[in-house]
Amino acid sequence: MPKVKLPKPPMPRRTPPRPGTQKPVNGNDKPGLKDHAAEAGIATIGWLDERTGASPFLRGFLYRKVPKGTNWFYTLGSATMFAFLNQAVTGVFLAMYYDPNPTKAYDSARHITNDVWLGAFVRGMHKWGSTVMVLLVFLHMGRTFFFGAYKYPRELNWLIGFVLLLLTMLMSFTGYLLPFDQRSYWASIVGINLNSSGPIVGPYLADFLRAGSEFNQTTLSRFYSIHMLLIPGAIAALIGAHLYLVAKLGTTAPPWLKAEKAKELSEEEV
Repeated sequence: MPKVKLPKPPMPRRTPPRPGTQKPVNGNDKPGLKDHAAEAGIATIGWLDERTGASPFLRGFLYRKVPKGTNWFYTLGSATMFAFLNQAVTGVFLAMYYDPNPTKAYDSARHITNDVWLGAFVRGMHKWGSTVMVLLVFLHMGRTFFFGAYKYPRELNWLIGFVLLLLTMLMSFTGYLLPFDQRSYWASIVGINLNSSGPIVGPYLADFLRAGSEFNQTTLSRFYSIHMLLIPGAIAALIGAHLYLVAKLGTTAPPWLKAEKAKELSEEEV
C-alpha cells in the first residue's frame, strides 16, 4: 500500500511576549519608571480579567451599535443616573453629621450648614440635586414616550422606568421632612393627609409613613430610614436592570428617520 504524504500542520501564530520580557526599542537596557508603571497596570488588569472574565461582558455592554440620528436627548438617562450618584455621595456625607432625633434634627441641620467645613456646599448640592434629578427623570420619560422607545420589545424597560419615577418622587418627599423645620413639618403633614385620601391603600400608606395613626416621634426616623436605605437600594437595583435591558435591546432611532433595508434584501429584490 503506497504511503500517503500528509501536509505539514500550520505553524501557530506568534504570541505576544509577556509583560517584562520585551526588548527596549530605544536601545536602553534598563526600563524606566513609566515602563514599569505601564507593565504593572497591564498585569493587574490581566490578573483581574483572568479571574473574573469581565472583558466579554464589558465589551458587549460598552461597545454596541448606536443608530443614526442620535443627539443630546439620548443623554438624559445618563444625566439622571449621575444625578442619583450625586445624591448618594452627598447624602452619605450629610448622614455623618445628621441626627434623626426630633429634638436634635433641626440643630444638626444647622450645624451642617454653619459649622461643618463645606457643609453648606454639600447640603446645597444635595438640595438642588434632588430638584435636578426629578426634572431629568421627567424629561427622560418624555423623550422615551415621544420617540416611541416604550414599544415592543421595550415594554418592560418602560415599566421599570415608571417605577423609578415613583421612587424618585417618594425619595424627594421623604427627604423634605429631614431638616424638621416648620415648613417641612407642615408640608409633610399635608402630603401624608393627601395620601390617606387615596382609595383602598391610601389610609394604609399614610399609617405606614406616619409609623402610626398620628404624626409622632417615630415618624422622623421612619422617613429617614426610607430615604436613606430603602429607596436608594431599590433605585440602584432597578437602574442595574434598566441598563441591562438597554444594552441587550439596543437604542431606538429617532422617529423622523426611516428604517434602512439590509443590503441582502436589496440584492434579492434586484
